[in-house]
Amino acid sequence: MEKIHTDSPDKGYRRIRDDLERYHGIDVNDKRVLRICRKLNIKSTIKYSNNGCTRQAANPQHIAENILNREFTAKAPNEKWLTDVTEFHYYIGMEKHKVPQL
Repeated sequence: MEKIHTDSPDKGYRRIRDDLERYHGIDVNDKRVLRICRKLNIKSTIKYSNNGCTRQAANPQHIAENILNREFTAKAPNEKWLTDVTEFHYYIGMEKHKVPQL
């Protein structure tokens, strides 16, 4: 299991179990693999979302003034421009930022 994790650190206990069965011929239950992974401190490097919605930043550096006050309709083109910054983590230690313009 440690070799599988070293070769592919993005694999969690389910994919490690699949590799054990497929490539090593070891038929083992998911719960046993999970228990051993916890004991050996083996965790996937991919971090998934915790199914939350928008929340306040832990330590915001700058909070912009709410000029529009949710009045998003404009009378003319290019009168109001909005942006939204979304930060998400793909691998542990790697951050990606997505900045769409509305």
